[in-house]
Amino acid sequence: MIVRSLKEIESTERDVNWGQGQSRRLLLERDGMGFALTDTEIPKGVDIIIEYRNHLEACYCFEGSGEIQDMDGNAWPIEPGVVYALDKHDKHRLRAFTDMRLISVFNPPIKGDEVHNLDGDDTSSY
Repeated sequence: MIVRSLKEIESTERDVNWGQGQSRRLLLERDGMGFALTDTEIPKGVDIIIEYRNHLEACYCFEGSGEIQDMDGNAWPIEPGVVYALDKHDKHRLRAFTDMRLISVFNPPIKGDEVHNLDGDDTSSY
C-alpha cells in the first residue's frame, strides 16, 4: 500500500517546476501503479502550447479557471469540476485566467524528472 501526502513531497525531487508551474508528483513509474498522478499548479497568465507524444493525460480541475483549446480553434472553459482528457496525444493550448490547480493522470506513467522545454519555436513535449 502506498500512502503519501502532498506535504511530505514538497521540496523533494517529486516537487518539480515543469516550466510554467509546479508539479507535485504523487505517483510515478517507479511506484508500479501503471499510471502517474500529479497535483499541478498553473499560475495566472500562463498561455502555452504543449503536447504529450509519449503519454495520454487526463486533468481534473479543482481550483481556478482557464481554457483548453485544440489546434482547430475549439475552446472549452476549465473550472472546478471539469475534466479534460488528451486521448490522442493532442497538441493543445492551455490558458490560466486565474491560478489553477489540476489533478493530472499520465499513462504510461512519467518517470518524475520530465519538464517542458518552452524556449524553442516547437511545441514542448515529453
